[in-house]
Amino acid sequence: MENNIFCRNLSMLVDFYELTMAKGYLEEGIGDKVAVFDMFFRKVPDGGGFAVMAGLEQFIEVIDNFGFIEGDITYLRGKGMFSEAFLGYLRDFEFHCNVWAVEEGTPIFPGEPIVTVEGPCIEAQLIETLLLVTFNHQCLIATKANRVVRACAGRPVMEFGSRRAQGYDGALYGARAAYIGGCASTSCVMADRVFGIPVSGTMAHSWVQMFDSEYEAFKKYAQLYPHNCMLLVDTYSTLKSGVPNAIRVFDEVLKPLGIAPKGIRIDSGDIAYLSKRARAMLQAAGYGDVPICASNALDEYIVRDLLVQGAEIDLFGIGESLITSKSSPVFGGVYKLAAVKEGEAYIPTIKISETVEKITTPHLKKLWRIYDNDSGQAMADYITMWDEKAPSCEHGITLFDPIETWKRRTYTNCHAKLLSTPIYVQGRRVYTPPPLADVRAHCAAQVGTLWEEVKRFEYPHRYYVDLSQKLWDERARLLEEGTL
Repeated sequence: MENNIFCRNLSMLVDFYELTMAKGYLEEGIGDKVAVFDMFFRKVPDGGGFAVMAGLEQFIEVIDNFGFIEGDITYLRGKGMFSEAFLGYLRDFEFHCNVWAVEEGTPIFPGEPIVTVEGPCIEAQLIETLLLVTFNHQCLIATKANRVVRACAGRPVMEFGSRRAQGYDGALYGARAAYIGGCASTSCVMADRVFGIPVSGTMAHSWVQMFDSEYEAFKKYAQLYPHNCMLLVDTYSTLKSGVPNAIRVFDEVLKPLGIAPKGIRIDSGDIAYLSKRARAMLQAAGYGDVPICASNALDEYIVRDLLVQGAEIDLFGIGESLITSKSSPVFGGVYKLAAVKEGEAYIPTIKISETVEKITTPHLKKLWRIYDNDSGQAMADYITMWDEKAPSCEHGITLFDPIETWKRRTYTNCHAKLLSTPIYVQGRRVYTPPPLADVRAHCAAQVGTLWEEVKRFEYPHRYYVDLSQKLWDERARLLEEGTL
């Protein structure tokens, strides 16, 4: 039974119409027709200026193990809709697609291809749901976590959300995404065991209530865990009993051992006021540098306000608002057909809508990021067709807004980095995910390349994602033909 949560065949986590379409492709003789699909998203959660890429390692795990077992075949046969030829195809399924993706931890923006799948249309169709649920969830939580971490202005953030997450996977993979976004630790023990994320925790109010007095509860905890003694001081009265009893236990138990307290935690009340009063009491007792932790349904806006009000807080425990992205709980990534292949030629496809943001960008594409050579700042993203040469700054790169085309800018003294990273080549994996700690460090470094104006919580400056002239011309041609 050990690790039974992972003993699942996720290949059946598929929307039913993927199966009906796949059967149709096979029986119409077009299952091997090569198609190009892009995953992209249209809006940044919470009205932010950017999102954070996350979920690639789990997507790789799913694809590496993708296949249908006999029980799946029996179940589908019982539906009475699927031929034996199609069931046989599923039984013998093999993956042959090319896959490109933006690496985890990288800032991403609306409209750009963060994952591209090229291969037999039947295969590309069958993995759609798994691809979307994997990236939509982890990108959402990594993005929210990064907002919270930035609001905390260098103070460590402990992810405390497991009990409020949407299910087991929401807790486990949410903790992983939160770590990528910048959280320092998690309360989820499984996330430590599986991913090596530092695990942290203090005590619950029930511990304090189980003893005859708050003082006794604190004293027993300090004796049991002298090197990890952070005391929850708001069970009864933070200032009248909690902090005084904590100071007494620090004096009687930890000071004789020469061990510094880990801190106190405040989980209710006016945290700005209580933290300032608690700091004064700690300083008067000789514990002025003891950390004060705040929790209690916090989010990035509450954290920001607390710090503006001068709250004496050294670290934060953030739960439900982070692990569920409570204020903006849907990432909204979509998976759309961009081209089909006829012989060696790509035939671009486009989805047209009266809603401009829903119009897709056709063709097999590459995604580039333009960096300033002097400052290292990210200036803009640039989408080209697959066969275009790398953008060169030797004579300047002129970019224009794909909607407001009169907005143009030429970038000099810069360089372009390809973000479309090969993950699979004809079904063979060519990419090895880096250690999670490296992904987290990459996220911090790359978010650091964004202008502060892009990182504002409200009304951020729009980071430009522009099309090459060749790609824009192709899109314009298809739009004109499609509206005639």
